[in-house]
Amino acid sequence: MLRQDGTPVRVLVVDGEAALSELLSMALRYEGWEVHSADDGADAVRSVRDFRPDAVVLDALLPDVEGLSALGRLRREIPGVPMLFLTAGDAATQRIAGLTAGGDDVVAKPFALEDLVARLRGLIRRSGATAVRPGSLLCVGDLLLDEDSREVSRAGQSIHLTATEFELLRYLMRNPRRVLSKAQILDRVWSYDFGGQANVVELYVSYLRKKIDAGRTPMIHTRRGAGYLIKPGE
Repeated sequence: MLRQDGTPVRVLVVDGEAALSELLSMALRYEGWEVHSADDGADAVRSVRDFRPDAVVLDALLPDVEGLSALGRLRREIPGVPMLFLTAGDAATQRIAGLTAGGDDVVAKPFALEDLVARLRGLIRRSGATAVRPGSLLCVGDLLLDEDSREVSRAGQSIHLTATEFELLRYLMRNPRRVLSKAQILDRVWSYDFGGQANVVELYVSYLRKKIDAGRTPMIHTRRGAGYLIKPGE
């Protein structure tokens, strides 16, 4: 996902809990987005003026101001920017309050990072802040992968993948009909040496096969002693 000017999407994370803020920031940077964090309401207001985010993730519990109040203040500063509100309270009650105060979506804690990122991605896309990037759609046979929306489908049927499964499939699809070794896959998908535990590649390839090839003509193939490749089903 890129902004209309071709620069990375900007997301402001506002959370008084340092550990959670860092975890969220890491997950969003993994998407290729530029992330700035603020630890209270006052810092958040200063940050939106300087950082000019394309989206905001705001926690309901802040050390200096009540979350709904902060949401209202931020909405006045950046009226058209999507805001995702995090709450640990009663989901139904907080959802209504958060949406009424100007939030675009509400996520209750505890939450799955993948779910939060997917919701945020949808909000940003619908806001019109991003541009469609040429070449963002990968196609191998009837298998489609959109690098921007991170959506995958085969023969028109949507397929849900974890973040790691998505990265593995993207690497294979960027190199159709090319045999990729376990070492190459480890380096590209996991970005570090697993200490010789190349069986993690075998494990995730098996996960992919269950989702991509189940009940269909196989597209993911093993070349014993060499590695793996993907090619159109024949």
